[in-house]
This record gives sequence, structure tokens and C-alpha cells, in this order.
Amino acid sequence: MNRRNFIRTSTLLTGATAGVSNIFQSSESKLKSDTSFKVAFITDIHVKTDEISQTGMRKALKHVNSLRNKPSFIINGGDSIMDALAANKTETQSQWDVWNKIMEEENKLQVYHCIGNHDVWGWQVKDESIKSDPLYDKNWVISNHKMPARYYSFEKNNWLFIVLDSTQENEGGYIARFDEEQFTWLEKELASAPKDKFICIVSHIPIISFCSAMFFDDMLPNGDWKLSRVLLHVDARRIKNLFKAYPNIKVCLSGHIHLQDEVNYLGIKYLCNGAISGKWWKGSFQDFPPAYALLDFHNDGTIDREMICYDLPLNAK
Repeated sequence: MNRRNFIRTSTLLTGATAGVSNIFQSSESKLKSDTSFKVAFITDIHVKTDEISQTGMRKALKHVNSLRNKPSFIINGGDSIMDALAANKTETQSQWDVWNKIMEEENKLQVYHCIGNHDVWGWQVKDESIKSDPLYDKNWVISNHKMPARYYSFEKNNWLFIVLDSTQENEGGYIARFDEEQFTWLEKELASAPKDKFICIVSHIPIISFCSAMFFDDMLPNGDWKLSRVLLHVDARRIKNLFKAYPNIKVCLSGHIHLQDEVNYLGIKYLCNGAISGKWWKGSFQDFPPAYALLDFHNDGTIDREMICYDLPLNAK
């Protein structure tokens, strides 16, 4: 073969290889696009009977429901109402009435709910008689949201979503952890999950997070970080050790902190997703404005997140 023919043949082969590569890349991108779905993660709405929170909640839901590429569903990360922990029955009912009215009028998408600490009724109410009320504890929020249980799972395409209950009673307050009954259920749920399904874990309080340490403005007197047991799971190491056995766990979603972060730890993305209410309806909280997360779940197990400041003009998605 002379030099001219060699160059011509090599060029053709190179072009053919590039063409094949481009075909593969195009097919891969198309596969990823065709099999992905969007989820809106809204959390910490903290709605109450005042005009500001109601207007904000309506605006957020209108924004989600007006997206050009509509999410397949919404995940509510908890703290739907301002507070039921210390509220009496009438006050709690008023908050849930507001929540239900706005959801009915502004939302058309399916919602999967997670329990937030402020959704729990009566733990900080001094009247001991309410403990005999059928709505006491988490019964009210479960009933209001029509949840199958305080923790549960559901599937979408080749993804399994496991929604958990972070908030446990602790001497009139609460602590971030999974109780033994729930942890045993989680172990069984993970063990029985098909190996070809990717897994998303949802909890109101972060399991692993950096912004939990940023929540307080000050530190301890000796200069140590102030990290409360109500801001991060106290059983995080135990959960981490469980998760190590399941490489198909790809992402953990949370709210609670009203801040945003992304921690990639041992192959799992831990995403803390801000708050619809921002600084409890008083603007931005530590530089993070009121927002929700728009997540793309792909067929290959990857996840993309975009934080949406819904108070800005509608982003044409």
C-alpha cells in the first residue's frame, strides 16, 4: 500500500470509528433522556393561617405545576405546617385546614409525604390528657396526608423510593434517628429490593450533611462546632454501615435544615434541599432563598439536581 492510499484508508477508518462513537454517544444520551423522570422535592413549607405563608405556599405550588416539563410527582420532605408540637387541637386543625385548602386549589400532581418534626402533634403540649386522643403523636399527620404508614416505599421505573421517619420522641422533645422497629423494616426492605433497581432514601432530617453544622451562627464556648442531635441523625454511622452493603443506593434526600448542600460519601449523594419557607417566611436563611429541588432520576442510576428559586420569574423547564 502506498503512502497516499494508507493516509486515505486511515482517514476513512478514523471517520468510521468517530461515526460509530457518535452513534453510541447519541444512543446513550437518548436512552438516558428517554428513561429519566423528574421529581420536585418540596420541604419545610411551614404554612400557617397568616397571609405571607399562604401566599408563598401557593406561589411555590403554582411554580411546580407550571413547569414545561412537569415532574412525575412531588416528594414533600416534611414540616408541612408551622408547628403542631406545642399547638393545641384547634390551632393544629386550623393549620391543616390551610394546608389542605391550598393543596386542593393549587396542586394537580401526586404527592408522596414524609413526616417532619413540626408535623407531630402534642409532644410539647403540657395537657397530658391529649395523649389519649386518637390524633396524638404522628397519627394526625399520617391521616391528613393519607400516608400508608409513617414509613413506606414505592417504585417508579427502575427506582425504588424508601420514605422514612426521622423524628422520635425524646423527653418532650425529639431526636433524629430511626427507632428499632423501623430500622428492622429498613433492613428487610433493602434485602428484598431487586438488585437491578436503584434506591432513593427520603428522610426529613439529614442522615449525613455538612450544613447541619452550619445551622447555628455561634459555636460552643471552647470553639467546637455546635451540632445538635435534632439536626443530624445520631445513628448515622449505623445507617452508613447498613448502606455499604447496597451499592444500588444512590441518593438520600432531606430537608429540615433550611440550607442546601451536597455530600458525596461512599458512593451515595446526600442532598439537603433548602426550604420553601426560607427563613420561616422571613426571607433568605443564611444566603439561601426560599426554593425547592428539581431532580432528574436517570435509568443509569445517576441523579441531577437543580435548586429552583420559585419566587423568581418562571424558569421554562
